[in-house]
Amino acid sequence: MQLMQILSITQFSLNSRITRGLSTICKLFLALFGISLVSIFTLQYGHAATANPIKWNPGHYTMLVGDPNNPNLMNEVYTELAETPALRGVVIRFEWSELEKTQGVYDFKSIDARLKEITARNKRLVILLETKSFDKTKLVPDYLLTAQYEGGVFPIGAYGSKVTKGYNLKLWNNAVKERLAALITALGKRYDASPNFEGIGLQETALGNPIKPLTEAQINMFYKNLISMDAHMRNQFPHTMVFQYTNYPRPLIKSVVDNLKVTGGMLSATDIFPDDPGLLFPGSPPGVYTYFPKNKGLMPLGAQVEAPNYLNTRHDGKGHKPTIQEILNFARDNLHVNYLFWTRTPGIYNKVLEILNAKAQKTSPTGGLTSICPASYVSCTN
Repeated sequence: MQLMQILSITQFSLNSRITRGLSTICKLFLALFGISLVSIFTLQYGHAATANPIKWNPGHYTMLVGDPNNPNLMNEVYTELAETPALRGVVIRFEWSELEKTQGVYDFKSIDARLKEITARNKRLVILLETKSFDKTKLVPDYLLTAQYEGGVFPIGAYGSKVTKGYNLKLWNNAVKERLAALITALGKRYDASPNFEGIGLQETALGNPIKPLTEAQINMFYKNLISMDAHMRNQFPHTMVFQYTNYPRPLIKSVVDNLKVTGGMLSATDIFPDDPGLLFPGSPPGVYTYFPKNKGLMPLGAQVEAPNYLNTRHDGKGHKPTIQEILNFARDNLHVNYLFWTRTPGIYNKVLEILNAKAQKTSPTGGLTSICPASYVSCTN
């Protein structure tokens, strides 16, 4: 099976048969890239990969749904924070196009305002940079949609469909990579020193299902540049927790995880699907969930609870509807996460608050989640 075919299959249908026929090209890429990571970064057990103390306030965070500039919404969120001691802060998604209106002209007013409000409440802010959409929004500044950047994004559809449902970033284009790097640099200069700016991360590693098949060269460069962006985030946020949502493709997860481990980045699961065969896959190459237990205490670990996770234990819907406690138990006891981001899904989130206000989640500042400072940090600071 060709690498392009392997990687174009997303979480919708990954199974053990996909990786049995890994091409020589894929194996060579992984071997060479793995060697390059080891030669650039060396991590021994118990040795810190970062040279600075990192802000470390693990625990439960609410992930916002809706416009963070809506005062009514934010008042509701702040009331929930006040009434739920286990909630340590707020995660807010920001589209690239929101933060960079024109080339090199940044607009961080919304982040500034939310950070000020959250700091006043002695809570913490985490932001997620959105560069991949599932609703036909292109997410990037208009200048990236030009020929210089190959149009900036490529359309993706549901697995097996050629109907566009969203877009992903043409990260194989080095000009696109440099503009993303510039945004991260600007954010780092502004927020790394803020005690209440807890973290920043990038969206899932899965490509999606490209409407037009990608070449092997494009795919290889996409992941090479993604891994370099994770390292760049750590460089620009030397005192802040940085994370990468990781799910697919399985053949390249090890390279992503190795880079996060040696640079002090947080491995973060995109979803909590306790029964999902692709995420749990124990074979070769293994699913992303298998990397969590073996890295407990060695690197920071996190997970996001998305809206579909409240409805089924598998991505394909063939599992069962879990309880909130079941989701929490899996994240805490199986994945050993330090940070857990709960999406504020209407009609469901009230049940999350009930669980977070239970006695078991009030026994520690982390709400029962693992609090140990990971070995990849020289030290942790509050």
